[in-house]
Amino acid sequence: MLERTKSPAAHWATTLATLLFGSILCTGVRAAEPIGVSNPVHGYDAPPSRDRLAKLKGEVEAGRVTLDTSDELALLRSVLRSLDVPATSQMLVTSATSFQKTIISPKRPRALYFNDDTYVGFVPGGQIEVISIDPDRGGMFYIFNRLERGKVPRIRRSENCLTCHATAKMEEIPQLVIESVVPGITGGGEMAFRRDQHGHGVPLEDRFGGWLVTGGPDVLKHRGNVLVEWKKGQAVERPIKPGELYDPARFPLPTSDLLPHLLHEHQIGFVNQAVAASYRTRVLLHENAGKAEAVSAELEKLARELVRYLLFADEVPLPKGGVEGSKEFKADFLAKRRIASNGYSLRDLDLKTRLMRFRCSYMIESSAFAGLPEPLRYHVDRELARALGPESGGKEYAYLPADEKRVIREVLAETVLNSSRPQQK
Repeated sequence: MLERTKSPAAHWATTLATLLFGSILCTGVRAAEPIGVSNPVHGYDAPPSRDRLAKLKGEVEAGRVTLDTSDELALLRSVLRSLDVPATSQMLVTSATSFQKTIISPKRPRALYFNDDTYVGFVPGGQIEVISIDPDRGGMFYIFNRLERGKVPRIRRSENCLTCHATAKMEEIPQLVIESVVPGITGGGEMAFRRDQHGHGVPLEDRFGGWLVTGGPDVLKHRGNVLVEWKKGQAVERPIKPGELYDPARFPLPTSDLLPHLLHEHQIGFVNQAVAASYRTRVLLHENAGKAEAVSAELEKLARELVRYLLFADEVPLPKGGVEGSKEFKADFLAKRRIASNGYSLRDLDLKTRLMRFRCSYMIESSAFAGLPEPLRYHVDRELARALGPESGGKEYAYLPADEKRVIREVLAETVLNSSRPQQK
C-alpha cells in the first residue's frame, strides 16, 4: 500500500497562502520491471477507463447519445460535438501516417481535431480514430468502424495503435506522436525532421513537415505546405496550397490554422511528459514498497522537469510580428477559460512573442495533470511554489517577472485548488 503524503490541495493551500500574503536526471536508479503498459502496476487494460471517449462509448451503446450517421461528415461533426472537441481546431496532415496510411496523401489529407484531453483523426472514406487521455493511464486508443449509412458504428479499443504509440524505444509508455515528415505525392516520407522531439521547444523551422498550415505570417519559415518530387534523380520541394490537390468540401473546414498547430504541439509535449512521469513514479513506488521517501530524489527530478515545461522555460519565440490565429478557433479555445477573481485565466493568449500571456500552462487543468500520482504531485506542488515565489525560484525561473508570477499564483490558488478533477462532458 502506498504511503500517503500531504495532499496536493492541502500543500498548495499552505504554501500559496504564505506566498500570497507575505511572501538530476533520475539518479541512475532504473526500474527492474517494464516501465510501460505491459507492467500490471498500471492496470492499462483493466476496466473501467475514465477517459472522455470511454464515457461517450457507453452513452452510445446505452442509446442515451445518438450519433448522426447520414454521411461521414455528419458522423464526424456529431462525434466532435459529443466529445466537446471544436471543429475549428482542424489541422490537415498530408504524410502517410496512422494505421490508415494506405489512403493518406497530399491528395487525401488526414484531419486532426483536439481539446485538452481528446484527439480525433479523420480521413475521408476511412475511419475515425480517437486518442482519449485517461487521468491515470494516459492515452487510450479507439477506432470507429467504417460508416454504414444509418447504422451506428461500433467503437472499439485498438491495441494495434500501441505499435507506434508505445514502442520499446518509448519504454512502452503510451505517447502522442507528432513528426515533421515531408511527403511525396503518394504520402510516403521523403525527408524527416525533429523525430522523437515534441513540445514548444522544437524550433519552428523544423515543424509542420507533412502538414498544411494556413493563417501563418509570411516571415514564418517552416517545413509545411510542401511535397517532394523527383526530377532527374533529384529530390525537389514543391509548394502546395491547401485545397490544391484535394476537395476541401470533404472536410468540415477549408483551413489548417497555425494557432491550433502551435497549441497542439505544446499540449503533446506536456501530455507525454506528464504521462511518462506518472508511469515512472508508479513503477518506482511499486519497487520500493510504496515508500515515497526512498525515491524522493527521483521524484524531485521528474517534478522539476515537468514544472519547467509547465512554466514554458524552453519555449521558442514566435516569429517577428507574432501570429494571429483564426477568430473562430480563438473563441472556442477561450470559451474554456477558468477565470480568477483578478479577471485573468491561464488560457489568456499573448501571440506577440509567445503563446500564452501568463507562462503557466492551461494544461495544469487537464486530465493528464489531475492523474499525477500523489507522491509525484506533492513534489510538483513544491517545485511550483518554489518557482513562483516572489523571492525564490533561482536563476532557472528568472525569466518570469515578479508581476507575472504573482498573477499565476493567484489564478492557481483559485482555479486549480478549488476544482476537482476535470469533469467529462
